[in-house]
Amino acid sequence: MYRTAFLDLPPLHAVAGEVQLPGSKSISNRVLLLAALSAGRTTVHDLLASDDTRVMLDALRQLGCTVEEDGAQVHITGLGGRAPHSPAQLFLGNAGTAMRPLTAALALLGGAFELSGIARMHERPIGDLVDALRQLGCQIDYLGNEGYPPLRIAHTGGVPPLKLDAPIRVRGDVSSQFLTALLMALPLASAQQDVVIEVVGELISKPYIHITLRLLERFGIAVVHDQWQRFTIPAGSRYQSPGDIHVEADASSASYFIAAGAIAAGASGQNGIKILGVGLDSIQGDIRFVEAAQAMGAQVTSGPNWLEVSRGAWPLRAIELDCNHIPDAAMTLAVMALYAQGTTVLRNIASWRVKETDRIAAMATELRKLGASVEEGPDFIRVTPPASPAHWKAASIHTYDDHRVAMCFSLASFNPAGLPVRIEDPQCVAKTFPDYFEALFSVAQAAQQHIPVLCIDGPTASGKGTVAAAVAQRLGYGFLDSGAMYRITALAATRAGLAIDAAHETAIADLARQLPVHFADGKVWLGHDDVTEAIRTEEAGMNASRVSALPAVREALVHLQHSFRRLPGLVADGRDMGTVIFPGAPLKVFLTASVECRAQRRHKQLISKGIDTTIDSLRADLEARDARDMSRSVAPLKPAQDALVLDSSHLTVEQAVDQVLVWWQERQPFVPRTQG
Repeated sequence: MYRTAFLDLPPLHAVAGEVQLPGSKSISNRVLLLAALSAGRTTVHDLLASDDTRVMLDALRQLGCTVEEDGAQVHITGLGGRAPHSPAQLFLGNAGTAMRPLTAALALLGGAFELSGIARMHERPIGDLVDALRQLGCQIDYLGNEGYPPLRIAHTGGVPPLKLDAPIRVRGDVSSQFLTALLMALPLASAQQDVVIEVVGELISKPYIHITLRLLERFGIAVVHDQWQRFTIPAGSRYQSPGDIHVEADASSASYFIAAGAIAAGASGQNGIKILGVGLDSIQGDIRFVEAAQAMGAQVTSGPNWLEVSRGAWPLRAIELDCNHIPDAAMTLAVMALYAQGTTVLRNIASWRVKETDRIAAMATELRKLGASVEEGPDFIRVTPPASPAHWKAASIHTYDDHRVAMCFSLASFNPAGLPVRIEDPQCVAKTFPDYFEALFSVAQAAQQHIPVLCIDGPTASGKGTVAAAVAQRLGYGFLDSGAMYRITALAATRAGLAIDAAHETAIADLARQLPVHFADGKVWLGHDDVTEAIRTEEAGMNASRVSALPAVREALVHLQHSFRRLPGLVADGRDMGTVIFPGAPLKVFLTASVECRAQRRHKQLISKGIDTTIDSLRADLEARDARDMSRSVAPLKPAQDALVLDSSHLTVEQAVDQVLVWWQERQPFVPRTQG
């Protein structure tokens, strides 16, 4: 997962391959709570690993459930009629699928509880659910603003006799989670008589209620409904674990890749993208997003637990759609509208206003940044795309701590103008799809010249490796330590039994072309082998010098270094990155420092490793090495013609990194965001 302040997506033009979706958030948290309320042990397979499921698991542990995590499996031993641990203070982040159902369940189980979350959760309404529970006789108090979390549930003397003689009434036009919460909690009160829930007003998001009913069946509760307005929980209902239960992949998350398949051309002889984990037979309502995507022009085929999507009609067709059945996935349609001919209108989306953010306002604001004309209303949004590629704008997308805003706006990077898109706070996707951007980059393709490269060259001991690695981390880019490449090649050659000489030049070059090298967490990896220390020995350095003298090996390593230019971008350090390897890089930095300063830095480094040396000898060695590097016939050490020179003699690492990033930002097309 990217934990950077922002993530810049270069222009993308194609998709190909397969993507595995994570488990459904809606199903995951429902299943966890139902398992917690049941008698017996439930093994949950393919549970979504996300912020929302984490806070639910933490809450269940606090309440006295046994929770055992085993990779993608979680074993829950439920309360089964036992009282939860009390008192307890539960922090539920921004997880509505935890806050609402837990409020209802704990109000009926009895005990003393405080339920809170992040600031945004305290802005999300819960008053209609609390009103319904108070009808029953539950004691629930607001600890902040009336109608909103945080809440206190106070039944220290046991739950009082509940008023079940009349239907429990709850509004259905604000959030379907209120009804879901009651449906999952009220079987706890149905031992002696039927329990009836009546929905006041139109029930929005019926597909999410369908999910709830299907899952209740798996745990032994057969709810009867009359036209989605009256729900009856039969007397004698009792939660019983099904033993094992599998979580479907998230159909809402599928929407981003369905859209990508509809927007992007196929690549490398492939037609579109295959999405694994969900098919058209899904119990999730958001699978009907497929119908909307097809109406706009997508070509979709399906099989058991998979979808294949490719571009059909192009440009896409504008649509006008009642989105009550796909409230979350409909956000993706608003971005697809950027690629449609005409104006797209999405209606019946009032629930967007009370989600992780006011999604109607957020979508309207960010779509306008990209050049679209947008009209918003209480329960609709109308999107007209930019009139031509020239009318598209490079935008920095504010994500409002909303995972779906971040994910759906990533699709703007397929724009016809070839402009990058910045996603602010990309880690907000952790709520439902922590590896979303990694998944996107695994199937998306960009022209090589569009994948940004930042080069940092300089003499020995200038600090270029340290600075380059830090810059890469700040940007979320890949990192290439070109100096290590020769050492790794020499190491691989010796391990393969190849003498480093002209007689084995071809064999070593063939080896170099296919080296499984990567840099991560400050370490150097050769396949699964950490070779960080192995390539820093004196012997490794001498062998690296011999390798560098073999022209075929040098050529092979050029190709290998080029292969590091992958999405979303690259920071490369060395001596010839900006002059030879990536001459077209948009930013080239030549990092230098005085010989005296470099000798002192090198001295501290060696002393810390227990290597005895003197500053004078190091200074002489550096001067001699500089002379050799600058005078060599192949790729001599010198600044690229358009490089910016940064003297780090009197700078900390942080100051040098900050300066490089300032220069990088100056080259980006994004207009700085102003936000009050």
